[in-house]
Amino acid sequence: MSQTAPTYKNHRFPIEIVARAIWLYFRFNVSLREVEEMMLERGVVVSYETIRRWCRKHSANYTCRLHRKPPSHEDVWHLDELVVRVNGRKCWLWRAVDHDGYVLDEIVQTRRNTKAARRLLIRLLKKQGMAPKRMITDKLRSYGAAKRQVMPHVEHRSHKGLNNREENSHLPFRKRERTRQGFRSIGSLQQFLSIFSSVRNLFVPSRVNRSASQILIHRRKAMAEWNAVAHQLA
Repeated sequence: MSQTAPTYKNHRFPIEIVARAIWLYFRFNVSLREVEEMMLERGVVVSYETIRRWCRKHSANYTCRLHRKPPSHEDVWHLDELVVRVNGRKCWLWRAVDHDGYVLDEIVQTRRNTKAARRLLIRLLKKQGMAPKRMITDKLRSYGAAKRQVMPHVEHRSHKGLNNREENSHLPFRKRERTRQGFRSIGSLQQFLSIFSSVRNLFVPSRVNRSASQILIHRRKAMAEWNAVAHQLA
């Protein structure tokens, strides 16, 4: 690597190495110690604690600058919630994805009621800037009550079989949850989710049929955007 590569202030390693370590951790189902070994195989001697500090310090700045999918009035929102144990405490992870499987928002709450569902809908409207064409949920009645309060004119379909797209979006998180052996606080879980989903949105192609060459082009563009964002923060 070039000796003149730009580096962060007070960092021993250049930007490319920091960005690559953060990308490996949030993009793949690996632990910090496994990222340490992967970096060592590339000739970079760095401890997993240093990688943890890099993730805590830089990852949020990366993801807030990543390109987001523009909202549309034709969007279909799929909403669902799942149980998460945080330091032995039962919490609920509320998630919303669109018809392509793109994660729109996630929020961890201690309740599974109308107030919690309404908070998710309000956050979604603020972030997207517009209401969707349709909202699809399971049979939880709290969604219908919250929808009538927040966006009463939006079509709502409530059927467990229609919400498979949302159910499938939980699987990558469940894998990471097992790898991390749980979370110690709601704050750390919320921070991890925001970064993990943003990286996944960037690198995972949409669910429409694509050729191998189109998928390759998509991944190259995603990697170029990630590297560009890292250099913006130099």
